[in-house]
Amino acid sequence: MKKLILIAILATIGWQGYAKYQSQHVAMASAQSSAEPARPRSSAPETIPSTKFKCDGRTYCSQMTSCQEATFFLQNCPGVKMDGNNDGIPCEKQWCK
Repeated sequence: MKKLILIAILATIGWQGYAKYQSQHVAMASAQSSAEPARPRSSAPETIPSTKFKCDGRTYCSQMTSCQEATFFLQNCPGVKMDGNNDGIPCEKQWCK
């Protein structure tokens, strides 16, 4: 009986520690994304509907499938790495020539 109680206590402590770790991890991730400097938004030659694409964590040109998609990500998603020369045109070597 004592072993069962001890296991239950250890499991509870472990579960609480894991929940605390997860909440700190989420807080750090949101703090990093809000701490990134604001990029100047460039005027895209064509309007890109926001329902066609969504920010899903992709950040590199190799993960894109078109210039439209790369432009949407550059203008709307935090932390992308698609405009090396900061001219507002993403993926110039691959998609937006």
